[in-house]
Amino acid sequence: MVKNHLDKNGSFTGSPKPPHPTTSTDPHSRKSSQEELDHSLNHHNEEVKKLSDDIDRFIDELSTCDDKSNPPEVPEIIETFSKIIESKISKHNTCENSSTRLCKMTEEDNFFVEAVSRLSKLTNSLSEFPSGSMTTRSLNRTSMVLQRAMTLMEEDLRALLEDSSSHVKVYKNSSFNSNRLLVDGEQCSLTLSDSSGEEEYPSFPPDTVTRMNRIASTMIMAGYETECCQVYSITRRNACVEQMKKLEFEKINMEDVQRMQWDSLEGEITRWIRAVKSCSTTLFPSEKRLGDSVFSESPMNSQSLFSHLARAIVIQLLDFAEAVTMTKRSAEKLFKYLDMYEALRDLIPSIKNSCSNECENELNSEIQATIDRLGESAVSIFSDLENSIKNDVARTPVPGGAVHPLTRYVMNYLKYACEYKITLEHIFHQHVKFEESNANANSNSPAKLMSTLEVEAENDSPHCNSDTTPFSIQLVTIMDLLDTNLEAKSNLYRDPALRDIFLMNNGRYILQKVKGSAEIHQVMGDTWCRRRSTIVRHYHKNYQRETFGKVLQILTHDGMQVHGKVAKTTVKERFKNFNAIFDEIHRSQSTWVVSDEQLQSELRVSISALVIPAYRSFFGRFRQYLDNAKQAEKYIKYQPEDIEILIDDFFDGNSTSMARRKT
Repeated sequence: MVKNHLDKNGSFTGSPKPPHPTTSTDPHSRKSSQEELDHSLNHHNEEVKKLSDDIDRFIDELSTCDDKSNPPEVPEIIETFSKIIESKISKHNTCENSSTRLCKMTEEDNFFVEAVSRLSKLTNSLSEFPSGSMTTRSLNRTSMVLQRAMTLMEEDLRALLEDSSSHVKVYKNSSFNSNRLLVDGEQCSLTLSDSSGEEEYPSFPPDTVTRMNRIASTMIMAGYETECCQVYSITRRNACVEQMKKLEFEKINMEDVQRMQWDSLEGEITRWIRAVKSCSTTLFPSEKRLGDSVFSESPMNSQSLFSHLARAIVIQLLDFAEAVTMTKRSAEKLFKYLDMYEALRDLIPSIKNSCSNECENELNSEIQATIDRLGESAVSIFSDLENSIKNDVARTPVPGGAVHPLTRYVMNYLKYACEYKITLEHIFHQHVKFEESNANANSNSPAKLMSTLEVEAENDSPHCNSDTTPFSIQLVTIMDLLDTNLEAKSNLYRDPALRDIFLMNNGRYILQKVKGSAEIHQVMGDTWCRRRSTIVRHYHKNYQRETFGKVLQILTHDGMQVHGKVAKTTVKERFKNFNAIFDEIHRSQSTWVVSDEQLQSELRVSISALVIPAYRSFFGRFRQYLDNAKQAEKYIKYQPEDIEILIDDFFDGNSTSMARRKT
């Protein structure tokens, strides 16, 4: 019988000990020893099974007893069974450290879990009989042993949950699959994946998850659901806090956030974004899978535990985001706001269908409210950008008619902003919807946005695009403000030709920025690009007319004859005037700046095509009327080939080019 495996103190000795080994080399002797061991083990297993069957039959007998005042006699096996479980508890408690208790699940562990489950069922059945009956003593006995077993299991569950770090390297590619978790005595199996070399979170080996599942199921069945869930909740929340620390994100109060300099706050936002993304992609899904695996038999507990865990983390993340939105706005913050917006937007699916309905609705509402505030902050920053352009008043022109710093800033800003095109389209769409329902419409109200669009359509604006959206209208507004500002700045140049170069430079820069970015090009459209190109060509023609109108007038053949003969004095005067005007053009326009190489080449080619043929024709027709070589050298300063070389100096931004030519 099983009681044969109790020592004189009543402790359970476990499996029967094998026969003492002998030094005999006789193969028949070794075979005989192995047969004895196998027979002993089989006999022990049969005894354990018989005891378990006897307990189950007694539980059935208790449950079928209709007269609760007259319970059946309690057999001795109840005391034997209680002592076996106590001996197992004592064995566990004598372990010096948790590592020996956290070993791979063995047959003995399986027996203990199953034994405690039977003890729980037995205790529940005994409790149905009135106090003072013959079952009371046994009930007190089994209740005491069950409580000790639950305490042990609670400690084991805590130790198992806290011991995940020791398995990181070995199981860093493991992933939980609750659908493959089998209970009721079957082996637990969790799939292993080699899809990534990164450490997974949390990192529990499959046999550990199986053991936690059995402990949780047994504790809940025994009526210790609160203790089980409390241990799980505390340890998983602590694990999440540690994970956040590994991501370098820790709680910061609102006052500290608002006092931070932007450089420091930007770093905190970066860490916050990393933490939110980790929650979306790793932490929340993994915690959900772990909870579903451990509490596979009680899904409501799994959902409730995850809800409380997710809520605590999300509220901490939202508190930081709220504090950021309350800091002073500036244009440089837009892109971090948009990163935060997208991170929170992607967080919502990770809690969908994972939390309880009440918790999910609450968190979705809280997250969406913070997302909306970040979106409104982004809209406000665009309004601030409009005001910055309006208020950018310069008193000194940019040297050489180069691209203005404001143009570079605004276009680079818009180019980068359009990398968030989908997000900004959604933000401005939501903003318009909000304004439509807001009686106190501000300057960005839909009425104004639509009126802007209608006016542009009527005026055939170069910024008009048939595929308009609230965000594209915002970009149109900024482009128009920039154009108006540049027109005003161009008036700082006294030379009309330089004014055209300035507008041409800035117009070309704007056009190239739009063409070079697929996102902003998509917003502005091909029609806008064609119209902008037309405007740049218009400045080009104005420049040619302002600069070379007088030059071409000098080189015309009209007015060269007096009484039917070419007047030498007129020839001399024309060559002299050409030299003076061209020298002045070369001197000044060599200092002008056209940084766009293609535009610079186009300008030089167009100038050459305009001036050189006219000069070559005039030179070939009238040079002969100068009396001698000395006179020709005095009045003819440039050969046609020299003009082409000098034109290549134009728009280099080099004030010493003329001096180099003279030397």
